[in-house]
Amino acid sequence: MAGLDPAIKPRDTAMASTPPICDFGWKARDFRLPATDGKSYGLADLRGPKGTLIVFICNHCPYVKAITGLLVRDAADLAKSGIGVAAICANDAVSHPEDSFANMKIFAKASGFAFPYLHDESQEVAKAYGAICTPDFFGFNAKDELQYRGRLDASRTSPVAGARRDLYEAMMEVARTGKGPKEQISSMGCSIKWKAG
Repeated sequence: MAGLDPAIKPRDTAMASTPPICDFGWKARDFRLPATDGKSYGLADLRGPKGTLIVFICNHCPYVKAITGLLVRDAADLAKSGIGVAAICANDAVSHPEDSFANMKIFAKASGFAFPYLHDESQEVAKAYGAICTPDFFGFNAKDELQYRGRLDASRTSPVAGARRDLYEAMMEVARTGKGPKEQISSMGCSIKWKAG
């Protein structure tokens, strides 16, 4: 596993999970979480003038690893158009130590993240958002209203060359109009690793 502590072995992933369809107009929940850059961020710190993209990811998931470079590309392009971007890892680091905060720092640096990578150790933010899997995308307009809950593109556990940029196109539409596309294809990924009990 590139960049992560070689002493940590990834576990087998459970069957893929898929989030529900977009609940248009659902309001983003505020939070404050520590990031791998040593700062802490709330929703107001992340919000862009045209909208905000919050994506739940982790370090070990093959679905995330397949799209990490594409996410970095799309986040940079969206930032130029006024969309704020942040990623959150909420996985239980006891059962999945490869998703620890220390390994998040390694993963963010190795992946070239130019956006905040936040640690939701309590899992309260993931629960408040109803996050299901990694990756799970929440695209909001400038009024913090949910407009996109789809996939990045057709990639699953390996990138699809020349795939349509579903996430980018949807969030550009949000930036222009405040509305996301009516037709959306759900993301797919490993289930969030919830704490026992």
